[in-house]
Amino acid sequence: MSYTLPPLPYADNALDPVISANTLSFHYGKHHQGYCTKYNAAIENTPMADMPLEDVIKQTASDASKKGIFNNAAQIYNHTFYWHSMRKSGGGTPSGKVSDLIKDTWGDFDTFKKEFTDKAGTLFGSGWTWLIKDGSKLAIVQTKDAETPITQGKTPLITIDVWEHAYYLDYQNRRPDYINAFMDKLVNWDFANQNLG
Repeated sequence: MSYTLPPLPYADNALDPVISANTLSFHYGKHHQGYCTKYNAAIENTPMADMPLEDVIKQTASDASKKGIFNNAAQIYNHTFYWHSMRKSGGGTPSGKVSDLIKDTWGDFDTFKKEFTDKAGTLFGSGWTWLIKDGSKLAIVQTKDAETPITQGKTPLITIDVWEHAYYLDYQNRRPDYINAFMDKLVNWDFANQNLG
């Protein structure tokens, strides 16, 4: 059974002008689809072909012989999570349970925002910055390459992709501008609240 790439939760021009339709068409249509194609080829005629994606990620995370499967599976998961971490006219300060937990953990939203943007801006090379639930508190973590918090039993709430292909067509080398635009205009706090359960 092959894995089908999940559809974007919005039209490819929905995030204009913060993230252009041109960027989304390449990022989703080429990169995300590419991970899916390679993943399907790798799991064909194996027991993993019938396993849920998250189970494959957890099973292959620490197995060096399955690194290729893990990388493609985790990148499918991470990218799908990233699309849902954004929405048109998002960003700004959150409300609901995630707002309360941010205040409990950091004292105020501005302190949280500074740490999140700093961690996203200082991750060397390619990877992700996540807001996660870890026990009764929230935390901000960086993951390199295809790594994902679900392999550590953590609950992701939102993520930002800081691989260059996520922003280079729109922002060139100005990663901080992309991160600030993500925080101010795109973050989907409703999705974060849904992930809290």
